[in-house]
Amino acid sequence: MSKCQQCIVKQFNALRALGKDDLIRISGCKTSKFIKKGEVLFREGESINGVYCVKEGVCKMSKLSANGKDQIVKLVVRGDLIGQRSLVTDEKSNLTAVAVNEMEVCFIPKHEVINDLNKNASFSMDMLQEMAKELKIADNVIVDMAQKSVKQRLADILIFLHKNFDTDTNGYLGIILSREDYAGIVGTATESAIRILSQFKKAGLISTSGKQVKIENLEGLKRIE
Repeated sequence: MSKCQQCIVKQFNALRALGKDDLIRISGCKTSKFIKKGEVLFREGESINGVYCVKEGVCKMSKLSANGKDQIVKLVVRGDLIGQRSLVTDEKSNLTAVAVNEMEVCFIPKHEVINDLNKNASFSMDMLQEMAKELKIADNVIVDMAQKSVKQRLADILIFLHKNFDTDTNGYLGIILSREDYAGIVGTATESAIRILSQFKKAGLISTSGKQVKIENLEGLKRIE
């Protein structure tokens, strides 16, 4: 089990505000988990009773819509914390977390995090700032869904993936999403996502190999209307 005070991941989230003694204490009570691709970390409506710190891997956060389809709200990556909003508001999770690839996460019990929130103003402020950032992103998603076409939204997610994930030796995106995932992220039918990706490919904006995607013309994607 890695020690929190030695883990570089803490630099990317609110845990950086904690002192050495607090990190040692958390290291003693946390549990590390390895999550397989496609495995559910927790479901919408469940009580999380703590927060997850993502050490490796990516998971998708989704919400079940009225028509029974999963709408992917965001992708959670290395260094992110999951569950802090439910923890602070003492509510059940309103999202489902599913591993996109193999993940390693550390679970920190609720009482430990609440203890630090009560006594450490810097930690509390960092946690609030992270939640405010999430709300801003959610606002932008709502505006994009209302004002941008499906083609623009799909181009945007490809640009986001290119910016936030490494590529392999052949230039393909380091994260592999299914066509259903792309459809869930932009809020459209799978058939529409497949058709638009095919259009992007014919236009020379991307190339594909199975589920893998390579960005061939980033500036062209930015000009999609």
